Amino acid sequence: MSPSKREREYARRRYEKRAAKQAQAARLRRERRIVASIAVAVLLLTSGALIFLNSRTTPDVAATEPSVSVPATEPSVSAPATPSDALPTTNPQTYEAPPPASDSLGKQWTLTLTTNRGDIVLNLDGAAAPQAVASFVMLASNGFYDGTACHRLTGTFLQCGDPSASGSGGPGYTFGPIENAPTDDIYPAGTVAMGRQSGLADSMGSQFFLVFADTTLPSDSAGGYTVFGTVTSGLDILSQIGTAGTADAGPDGRPSENVIIENVEVL
Repeated sequence: MSPSKREREYARRRYEKRAAKQAQAARLRRERRIVASIAVAVLLLTSGALIFLNSRTTPDVAATEPSVSVPATEPSVSAPATPSDALPTTNPQTYEAPPPASDSLGKQWTLTLTTNRGDIVLNLDGAAAPQAVASFVMLASNGFYDGTACHRLTGTFLQCGDPSASGSGGPGYTFGPIENAPTDDIYPAGTVAMGRQSGLADSMGSQFFLVFADTTLPSDSAGGYTVFGTVTSGLDILSQIGTAGTADAGPDGRPSENVIIENVEVL
């Protein structure tokens, strides 16, 4: 597929994705209007029935005052997540093989991660990490990441991209080799990198991590970690997530407050 055809294909996918979301929103608005109409009708019928009954019944003078029901406990407005709360999972389409590295077109890509904590904008470098960028752009364009939870938080990075929220899920394929890993093992704040299994260079899939504080990640027998982009906006959001810490207050675990990727838009 030529570069121009490939860009048209990505544009078509983005249009279909936006159209589907608009159709869903319109359907929800129609359903809300129907529910509201039914509620009004039921209220009018109930009010009429009560008026009719009251007109035919003499009130009991000795009736007791109505009691006010008080809940046993106040509901928590923003209770932090705990290990006993299951993270939301999704069931996106999976694939037998990654797209070719040439699909990255060797260019810069801009993507917006819309999360429940705010928007995070990424710039991906298709020249420095063509295979990782081609895979990420394809998955994002097809809605793979929509609704997924970021399942892991350390003191320096947030890890996302697993639809099972278990740390072991992926897109149905893995790929390698490692691309654009830093030779000094230093990953500055704002780094976007691929997650992988220890010692396995070709175990990358859909999981990625967003670095919000400078960190050193020692290379293992397979090497370092593929750096395929940078955070250009929203680093403050990631820092706030990091400050809130993990659910069990440990150094490595699920975030104390759920972080959900609602949508990824390829610009």
